[in-house]
Amino acid sequence: MILGTLNLIAETESQRLEKLREYEIVDTHSEDTFDNIAMMASQIFGTTSSFISFVDEKKVFFKSNISNSSYNEVSREDSLCSIAIAMDNDVTVFNDTYDYPELMTNPYVKAEDGIRFYASAVLKSPEGFNMGTICVVDYRPREATSEQLSMLKTLSKLVIDKLENRLRYRKIIQSQINLMNITLHEIKNPLASINLANDILIHKAEKRQDMAVMIKSSVQRIQSKLNELLKQSEKEDKDLVLAIERVNLHELFLKLISNFELLANRKNQKIRLDYPEDLPAIYADKAKISDVLHNLVSNAIKYSYNQTTISISARENNGFVKIEVRDEGQGLNQDDMDKLFKKFAKLSSKPTGKETSNGLGLSITKSFVELHKGSIQALSDGKDKGTTFVVSLPIQYQGDASII
Repeated sequence: MILGTLNLIAETESQRLEKLREYEIVDTHSEDTFDNIAMMASQIFGTTSSFISFVDEKKVFFKSNISNSSYNEVSREDSLCSIAIAMDNDVTVFNDTYDYPELMTNPYVKAEDGIRFYASAVLKSPEGFNMGTICVVDYRPREATSEQLSMLKTLSKLVIDKLENRLRYRKIIQSQINLMNITLHEIKNPLASINLANDILIHKAEKRQDMAVMIKSSVQRIQSKLNELLKQSEKEDKDLVLAIERVNLHELFLKLISNFELLANRKNQKIRLDYPEDLPAIYADKAKISDVLHNLVSNAIKYSYNQTTISISARENNGFVKIEVRDEGQGLNQDDMDKLFKKFAKLSSKPTGKETSNGLGLSITKSFVELHKGSIQALSDGKDKGTTFVVSLPIQYQGDASII
């Protein structure tokens, strides 16, 4: 291996950089998800430092920097990560950088207490582009085992999976926005036709039959466009991929209380928590489970009367955690129960504090719970007798998902 012969600018560099831009990862803040992965790498090797690096056009950006240094980027020409992606191996190892004369000109190697040990796994996109590395470094020589390198490769795949899931989610949102914009644009004409027909009806009664036909046709066109939008939205909901991680429910509940305490106080409501200290963590998509609980508590506050109590309880039951959100609000009748989780459903209950509702929250909540192979149900003894939502989530998620 002759490091001096490496061509650090590959023929596919422009495509690689385009993919890097798509990830929208360079120059972003540090995140616990990536820091945790980098920390795992450091623990596996027992090294002092670890990094998750992305090679940009002229610099290498550290999305995660587990070390004593505070900088988050270095020049591309000075980075060992640049050499690693150019070598195009799954892993790159320098057990002792001093054994490679070509590396002795590198400022981070030749410096006092410089890098002596370096091991990295390339972050390879699905298209085959080397985006950067997850690496561990130490300031004394080491020997990397095949098992350690195998685990480092696994961590590199987790990083890419996380980036791909984010990219896919952004594309889903963008496609929905584009579809909505197209739909809104296309219903302008039928709306204009309805408005025109209405003006004609006011002034020319003899045109009633013709205008009625025009209005009916225009309404059908609007309904057709909206149905297309909803079908596309439903399809993309089902295609969502979960990012599974260990979720501490105690922390989630406390954050929930913090978020809603002021809102509940405005209506003199109290939020009460009840769960055992040994309630197990679950493996789930933390953001989506948070959205589920957020929506249920928000509804409980919204549809409950002043000076009432919202109760949140949780228990373990046969491999599941059962979470209940109970209010002392307006309750549900049978008609409400029949259409409760449908999109844009209009229920008999009305917000007690002039809050707004779009009828989408519970349908989204149900889809998120079912994506986790869980279940949700509503219980109510009738109007003005309160409502309880029961969410059952498996402690260990079983299904296709990325794992953080």
